[in-house]
Amino acid sequence: MFFEYPRLLFLLFLLIPLAGWYVYKEWKGKNAPALQVSSLQPFKHGSKSFKKTLYHVPFILRLIALAALILAMARPRSSSDYETTTTEGIDIMLTIDVSSSMLARDFKPDRIAAAKDIAIQFIAERPTDRMGIVVFAGESYTQCPLTTDRVTLINMMKDVQTGLIEDGTAIGNGLATAVARLKDSDAVSRVIILLTDGVNNRGEVTPLTAAEIARTYGIRVYTIGVGARGTAPYPVMTPYGVQIQQIPVEIDEELLEQVADMTGGEYFRATDNTKLMSIYSQINKMEKSKTLVDSFPVYKEKFVFFALITLFALALEFLLRWIVLKRIP
Repeated sequence: MFFEYPRLLFLLFLLIPLAGWYVYKEWKGKNAPALQVSSLQPFKHGSKSFKKTLYHVPFILRLIALAALILAMARPRSSSDYETTTTEGIDIMLTIDVSSSMLARDFKPDRIAAAKDIAIQFIAERPTDRMGIVVFAGESYTQCPLTTDRVTLINMMKDVQTGLIEDGTAIGNGLATAVARLKDSDAVSRVIILLTDGVNNRGEVTPLTAAEIARTYGIRVYTIGVGARGTAPYPVMTPYGVQIQQIPVEIDEELLEQVADMTGGEYFRATDNTKLMSIYSQINKMEKSKTLVDSFPVYKEKFVFFALITLFALALEFLLRWIVLKRIP
């Protein structure tokens, strides 16, 4: 057994002056007679009563209660048992296109909202993995670095939106940024899930160059093309307000397939919310790479035992002091 807060045990030394003060007070009381008589001879042969025997017990019980309370506050624990667990050991970067075309409404309510909602569900279903978020349009940046903090990650995903950076579709930049976040990771498996709805038309790094770098570092890339086939409804600002117009859907599927093939990943096409959810579920099943984690002790809390002693001692002191040994003035 050991204590989580061993420094609190120094409080036990306070019991010594408390005991000394009590002894001094009792000694002083015995040597200060309250009633003066000519002789104590009649009292010398008197037998000790039961109450006289219990006279010091309440103070002893209070000391025991204080000692037990201090021990409980120091949080005693034991670690006799050990447990071995496994973890997925996967680092995943979610790389999401936030160009203006992601506002198309062939998904409900639109592409960007559907991508965020389904990604959040994917995050919640993988509690043992480290994940991060990269967003890109005409340029790219890291929305959230690799983390196991699911609350922070989900909140950062909710904050993803269009219009915050220069418009365009720089697939290569987005992929390169995600690779930079994963290249130094020591995880068993490193994965990028890249979601886009357009054709690469911006950026300093070409998608195939970024894919080559990912392959060099052993990073697998899953690519997802989002958008209905043919045309999709898109909100357009006109002199008469926002109107929905049909615009052509252009996704460079050949490029996305090349990127996935080069890195050992796979390309998927999502045409609606259900299909996109199915794709994430499929990736979720494919990326299972369990690894053994070293055994670690299973701690058992022991403070309850000392807390019960404290309560029992205080209760017994109360009964003795105010019922059994109570004095009538």
